[in-house]
Amino acid sequence: MSKRSAGWWRSMLLTTLGFFSTVAGAQNLTDGQINTVSARLEEAALQSWELGTRSQTILELNATAYSVFSNTFLPPPEVIPSELADDNAMAPFFSIARQIVSNRTRLNNNTVGPQPLMPDGSAADPASNGVCVLIANWTGQDAGELDYEGAARDQLDYLLTRVPKTGDGAISHRVSQVQLWNDFVYMVPPFLAYYGVMTRNRTLVAESYNQIKLYRNYLRDDRQGMWQHILLGSSGNDPGFWSTGNGWAAAGMLRVLATIRQSEYANTFRNEQRDLGNWVREIHSSIYRHLDETNVFTNYADQPPTASGNFYDAASTALLAATVYRAALMLEQYTYLPYAERSRSTLSNSTSSPPSNETSTFDSYEHFTSDGWLRPVVNPHSYGQEGSESAEGQAFVVQMHAAWREWVQDGSKGANTAINVRSEKLIMGLALGAVLGLVL
Repeated sequence: MSKRSAGWWRSMLLTTLGFFSTVAGAQNLTDGQINTVSARLEEAALQSWELGTRSQTILELNATAYSVFSNTFLPPPEVIPSELADDNAMAPFFSIARQIVSNRTRLNNNTVGPQPLMPDGSAADPASNGVCVLIANWTGQDAGELDYEGAARDQLDYLLTRVPKTGDGAISHRVSQVQLWNDFVYMVPPFLAYYGVMTRNRTLVAESYNQIKLYRNYLRDDRQGMWQHILLGSSGNDPGFWSTGNGWAAAGMLRVLATIRQSEYANTFRNEQRDLGNWVREIHSSIYRHLDETNVFTNYADQPPTASGNFYDAASTALLAATVYRAALMLEQYTYLPYAERSRSTLSNSTSSPPSNETSTFDSYEHFTSDGWLRPVVNPHSYGQEGSESAEGQAFVVQMHAAWREWVQDGSKGANTAINVRSEKLIMGLALGAVLGLVL
């Protein structure tokens, strides 16, 4: 072996030790900082999918009894638990449902019958608010003055009877043409599954799985393993492997899986749950091989940041990390925990001393502005451009934090296993090098 080889071994040892110290000494965002991120989310969430994503983020962070990721059997409690009612933890959640349903008649020109919850060029995005509206109805919000049940039913009927479909039944993401976007998996199937569980409609639960299966058949690339962004239609296709879209797909599948698991249909949909878990693993195994030393994904995962329409994107990085923690909790999938921990540590890291528990600001943070905006992010309204303020990016940070918090509370299961899987070959090589006297 040459001296250069010995230096290489030494470099790899330092890299490995650095990896372990990064994970072990990772900074965490404080509750105050998460509240600041949530405040920016509230300011920015205006579009249909932004409101729907925000509503689910509120549940995952502050009202876990109503999150499908809790251990609460579905349907959830009809009476808001005192601990949530006393501190108004769900007030922002119900405010979203109230805003949407109360504005519905005015915004739809008094249209009756099947229709989206909000006017939108997307057939799918308004449905992301469906779970919020269903829970508002279930818990009796506004004493019957707003027709939450009718609004949810109209949204369902719109998807099933009015929105165009492919020949084999995949519901279009767009209104104007049959077109499939991987975002759809977060917007529609969780609503179908939740509606089915709440109304004891097994057919709807099955359809939530069927829509995911159809979308995967179209969008998953057999060679890359990742999902393409947009296919079909006469214009606007994007066959690239958009990182955020792969995160949307994984997160949507986990929500459907969790909804089924916490329902009366858990035993009769075992094969479907297995498939969903495997499909989440597919995305993780294919996309995380593209995570470079920055620990931040590029906008299109398989392309360098210098490629056209590409740049580093902290938003998709946070969302994908959130799905890794959820997969560890729900499915005992631990392989990609080191990647998620590296990304979370990178996004949470301050260049100055670690913040105190009371800190709510972001001075000296590379990946946040001083007032709490995540950066860098893709423009949520133009996916091929870098943006500056992203509502969904803020939501993804909170979802990552909430999932990580639950993983830690559950004992950080799989942390050591994941590290061993991540570094097994490297450690064995280093040990061999040490024995041969090439390192130490």
